[in-house]
Amino acid sequence: EELRMSKTNTFDVQSTFCVLCGRTDDCPEKYGEKRTYAEYNLTVHYYCLLMSSGIWQRGEEDEGVDGFLITDIRKEVNRAAKLKCNICKKKGASIGCVAPKCKRSYHFPCGLQRECIFQFMEDFRSYCWEHRPVQEFTDKEPRGASQCTICLDLVEHLPLYTVLKSPCCKNAWFHRECLQYQALSAGIFFFRCTVCNNKDKFQKEMLRMGIHIPERDASWELEENAYQDLLHCYQHCDVKRCLCKKGRDYNEPDSKWEIKRCQYCGSRGTHLACSSMKSWEQNWECMECRSIFAKSGKYSKRKKRALATSEKTNGATCLLEEPPPKSPRQSPGSPRNFLLQSPKILCQSLSPCSHLELPASNRVTMSLSPVMSSRNWSLSLRHKHLREKRREVCNILKELKAQVKTKTTRLNINAENIWSSALKGFRQRIFSPTNTIEVNFSNCKNRSKTNTSTASKHYFFQLLMLHLQNSSLFEGSCGKNLSLNFQAVKENLYFEAGKMIAVSLVHGGPSPGFFSKTLFNCLVYGPENVKPALEDVADVDVAQTIKTIKYANNLSSLQSTLQDCSEFLAAAGCLRPVTALCDKNMLVNDILIYHVIKRITLPLESFRQGLKTLGVLEKMQMHPDVFSSILCHKPERLSAETVCDLFTIHSSSDVNKVEGVDFWMGYLQDVESGESVVTLEDILLFVTGSCYVPSIGFDPEPTIKFLHIRYPIGNRLLNCLELPITKTYQQFKNIMELTIRNTLRVERE
Repeated sequence: EELRMSKTNTFDVQSTFCVLCGRTDDCPEKYGEKRTYAEYNLTVHYYCLLMSSGIWQRGEEDEGVDGFLITDIRKEVNRAAKLKCNICKKKGASIGCVAPKCKRSYHFPCGLQRECIFQFMEDFRSYCWEHRPVQEFTDKEPRGASQCTICLDLVEHLPLYTVLKSPCCKNAWFHRECLQYQALSAGIFFFRCTVCNNKDKFQKEMLRMGIHIPERDASWELEENAYQDLLHCYQHCDVKRCLCKKGRDYNEPDSKWEIKRCQYCGSRGTHLACSSMKSWEQNWECMECRSIFAKSGKYSKRKKRALATSEKTNGATCLLEEPPPKSPRQSPGSPRNFLLQSPKILCQSLSPCSHLELPASNRVTMSLSPVMSSRNWSLSLRHKHLREKRREVCNILKELKAQVKTKTTRLNINAENIWSSALKGFRQRIFSPTNTIEVNFSNCKNRSKTNTSTASKHYFFQLLMLHLQNSSLFEGSCGKNLSLNFQAVKENLYFEAGKMIAVSLVHGGPSPGFFSKTLFNCLVYGPENVKPALEDVADVDVAQTIKTIKYANNLSSLQSTLQDCSEFLAAAGCLRPVTALCDKNMLVNDILIYHVIKRITLPLESFRQGLKTLGVLEKMQMHPDVFSSILCHKPERLSAETVCDLFTIHSSSDVNKVEGVDFWMGYLQDVESGESVVTLEDILLFVTGSCYVPSIGFDPEPTIKFLHIRYPIGNRLLNCLELPITKTYQQFKNIMELTIRNTLRVERE
């Protein structure tokens, strides 16, 4: 009974009814493929057929409908016609609950709607809503909500039909719908836990809970010529003057017209004859790679060694010596002195669930720092000191974050009116600083699911800190002090600003970095113990008056100046007789104390109270030196070295055998030097959802894996960057720029 599916246009597939459920729906994700056989006047959903209780595959795979004979299907339809569905009350219920003594019957779509479980394995059993299998939830299970590790939206930790938990990872939760879509895409060979990659245990549990895992290859593997571009081998002569009469693309193996590729990047080539090469064994490098070595100062030394080698090989021209067999592969933008100074590489298994610490001897920490000149040495020491202090702050803030619970508070934010919407959110009755903050940008209609979580929160705190820095609550150009705004005092806005900064620090916001030393000292040591400076005065007229008094040459000019500004001095409580020129020093000091400190007593106290949120002010007072590094100093600009040190590379035990590390290092150098369409901030945003390094650091810490994949993947839930292993640096760079640029463009749109 071999069947042929009808391809004719006269038979309207959409208008036909499934003989088992009676529906016309064509939704392969829910009901399986809808198959219509015109010659037998038969239409059936594949899942309806699989789950029907009274039919078995008695034929071969090429007989009937995947082994279900047409006669058997007719008999099953007749049997089901006598059974009423317990859900829709219509006849044709072909599926029954297998629980003992349960007599419920239903259609497959009705069962899905009523949250029945269909097991696509073994005997293809079905369980009604009362007898369906459930996952065990112990009292120790964390309540609240976490991110679905597939769509990154929140999923409640509740024993619901729509929620599934991983059997192999305690903190991995999924939406049932997300898991089903992933299973249909990945197939039985690639469907596994998204956190730890466990396959057997994970698939067994998901099949038990009614997830259909098709027995086929992944959808991306079935795409025709999906990896064809990886098989392309560069064959083109790129030297300035090609001698081959048959053209630059001509390649004749084992002759002088054979094309030799650059030994470092592989993305440029030359005919042997065009570069005066005697044999294939000789090395050749393109102009781009040669210029990189020249910039690094290593090329001339290499050339001398290479020429010395060539003298021993009968005068054969060899521009670069053969690299040692165990040296890492090189690429454009990644000179050897940088390749051997790769980011911190954690030598452990590629399995993402392996977090065992290895001995210090097996862990290699490397740096991108170039050799510095003596004139930059003091600046380097200053930056190094700040980095050390910021690491200490990071640990302190992590201690404070222990107060934060899994219970969430959602803030609906309008990016165009950040202050008003943030103020409304922080003042809502249900807001608590100890709740996990979730941000939803209400004015962004098409914001992606990824951005509704981590990325949105980072972006919100970045906008909020920028607004505060430029708001009327602060004054000054670089290091800012509090201003005197009576309306803000009346509305208690200084308290809210302090509270927002404290919450931002603990919840992963950026370093504010705009406090003046005077403001910081007032907060930490108390205003009575602080001596302000002339730079703290933001008002141009007041600053000019103070300068005139300070730099008066004689007593008469000083007295004249005091006479001119008597009203100002009276308001400041500093109007008094001056009988000697030396009195000006005390007078200037009193004016500064009034204008910078006493005048803003109310705003300062309110701001201090706000900073007490989550215990931030207390920690500031206990560790003033380390907190000044993030409150009084701008965040360090991202550099290739910073990004490099930020990521831990998961690799095999031998660092030199990590494929792709040299390309990654070279790419960071290109990005930093402006030879790329993306920025270092774009890379960080692609992986973590943040274009800055939070004061508290990233949780979890960013990691890198090098895998045999087509495109880079930024997993913002795990802060993991999965990079493709490519044959050439140019391929790596092109793929990186295409993916990062397009991903971020879509998010911004």
